[in-house]
Amino acid sequence: MHSIGETARASGLTVSALRFYDAAGVLVPAAVDPRTGYRWYAVSQLRAARLLAGLRRVSLPLAEITEAVRALPDVTVARRLLDVHLRRLQDGLADARRELSRIHALLDAEENRTIMTTTTHVTVDAADLAGALDAVRFAVGIDLEIPALAGVHVEVSADAVRFAATDRYRIAVAELVPTAVDGPAASVLVPGGFVTGVRSQVDRNPTAELAFGPDGVNASAPGWRITTDPLDHDFPDYRPLLPVRGAEGRRQVTVDATELRRALEPGRAPAVVREHLGVTHPVAVLAATDDGTVECVDEAAWHAAPDRYVAVNREFLLQAVAAAGGGQLVLDLDGPIRPLAVRLPDDDRSCSLLMPIRH
Repeated sequence: MHSIGETARASGLTVSALRFYDAAGVLVPAAVDPRTGYRWYAVSQLRAARLLAGLRRVSLPLAEITEAVRALPDVTVARRLLDVHLRRLQDGLADARRELSRIHALLDAEENRTIMTTTTHVTVDAADLAGALDAVRFAVGIDLEIPALAGVHVEVSADAVRFAATDRYRIAVAELVPTAVDGPAASVLVPGGFVTGVRSQVDRNPTAELAFGPDGVNASAPGWRITTDPLDHDFPDYRPLLPVRGAEGRRQVTVDATELRRALEPGRAPAVVREHLGVTHPVAVLAATDDGTVECVDEAAWHAAPDRYVAVNREFLLQAVAAAGGGQLVLDLDGPIRPLAVRLPDDDRSCSLLMPIRH
């Protein structure tokens, strides 16, 4: 038999912790002196105490600690509970990272609201601006319950202007190099209608001027001027989802845009559909092959090996391909839970991300 002090030293638990777990019925001493109330633990209980100490250090809930200790010497219960707890911790970490990202975005927005006391003037090539707007405006959201998605987020730095739009199911990002920037960095959410209006006019001139300041946002060139007030909503932070060139484990495939569109045509692509909010949508189920091409498979193949394929809304994929233009495209096929990225070769500035559909 071991005293409570010896058991504490051997297990890594404190004496007060052993008293607590005795009172809670988790680890009851083998014997208690009826005169002094002093607790004594059997040798076999030292293993249970060490396990209890470990489970406590990883913050396993008391009820699950009790279940694991009482099941000894059957360790399968403890293993199962630890697996569940690990998934719970991983989910909590992912939630915390998303929340921290959202908080940083709020801080950025607050910082930029202060900066917007000064107007930033940007000169851009009209063709570059038209291409960037075409690359993102198809992804602008229309859900009235999420007004932050009804616009295009614009970020201006000394050497780049980035546009981003999302409707939750896809994200489109395009970046251009400005001819000139006069003023501090700026970040603003502009209405989708403003982007549509600018796109309808920008082809009339070789260059265009953008201005972001306390009086609003405007785009102009000789013969036209479009002005808007920015949307007072926090755009979601999409940056953690963007593909990283050279990252380990990436499956990147170069495809011909025309051939990909042809392969996705009704009648050519296998008929796979899913229903969402009462509407049936065609699904493209894709995978990178060993010879560096892309295969589009049917429901049976997807069902047989769901972890091999990336499934996305087929119409969204066609729109992303069209927004990227013709020629060669790079697809990032990183498995069933990563977004499918569509971008031009050697272009890390612009891409479309399509959220995956699980089998």
